[in-house]
Amino acid sequence: MSIRFTTKARRGMVALTAVAGLALGVAGCGGGGGDDKKPETSASASKGGGSNPSAQEGTDDLLAELKGEDGLILRITSAQRDSGGFVTVSGEMKNDGDEAARVSARTSGDETEIVRHGTSLGGATLVDSASKKRYYVLRDTDGRPLTTTSMPRIKPGGSIPVFMQFPAPPTSTGEVSFQLPTFASATIQISG
Repeated sequence: MSIRFTTKARRGMVALTAVAGLALGVAGCGGGGGDDKKPETSASASKGGGSNPSAQEGTDDLLAELKGEDGLILRITSAQRDSGGFVTVSGEMKNDGDEAARVSARTSGDETEIVRHGTSLGGATLVDSASKKRYYVLRDTDGRPLTTTSMPRIKPGGSIPVFMQFPAPPTSTGEVSFQLPTFASATIQISG
């Protein structure tokens, strides 16, 4: 008896295989590649304006506040470990400037596969210093990053919700460094 799969079923199996392979491949990546090409331009990341980039003690579930270009601020409110082996980082992109601002295309990173799908937060990474591993934003089978894409121009004082999904570090890892091109980096806690 032969088993025949529909085109849709085959695509699903390929997608599952690709995601599993990507997760295993990314989990084994070291932290060295490309660190010297960071286009980060801001130096302050903490809510209180101090020099400590890990603003974790905020009251409104604020894990970190990262300053970027043109008055943009990335407020991370959640880094949740999912049962499927992923970490979803969520928050909002706020315009703290006096003029409308657009998220820089540089936040997409420099990987051709991600850049060809338009502006996104695909350049984000989580760095587990203890294990010396860097985790990149996950992608679907077409190479689209599993993150907020096609972000509109943000009016002064306005904000938009954002998310990024990564392979989960080991459960023993509770703290990672979050990095996004053009924004300061910060240490965040993973929950769940």
